[in-house]
Amino acid sequence: MKLSLNTTESTVQEQENLVATEQNIQLVEGTFTPSEASHVITSLIDEKINFHKLKRISLCEGDETSNTDYEDQRVVELYNEMKIAKSYISQARKEGYNLMINGTLEITFVK
Repeated sequence: MKLSLNTTESTVQEQENLVATEQNIQLVEGTFTPSEASHVITSLIDEKINFHKLKRISLCEGDETSNTDYEDQRVVELYNEMKIAKSYISQARKEGYNLMINGTLEITFVK
């Protein structure tokens, strides 16, 4: 099991001399028991749900009529993804499997 925030594009020294337009961060990598996998996945999805809930509150601050459709939809989608993940993990648990998780964040400059 490995949880890390290792960047793979360039070292700190290289970053000082060169601006990379793309960055990859290996966030999660390894084999997990069903319980560990459930904790990792639930924690990551919960963070995204909280992000969108806070953004929705921020948008409504001072203007209760703000359009929060995107944030509302993402929260629903993320809850659905969590339900799917829990079902998948439950199946692995029933069949005696561990789970391999590989989560890489790809970050790119855009305009």
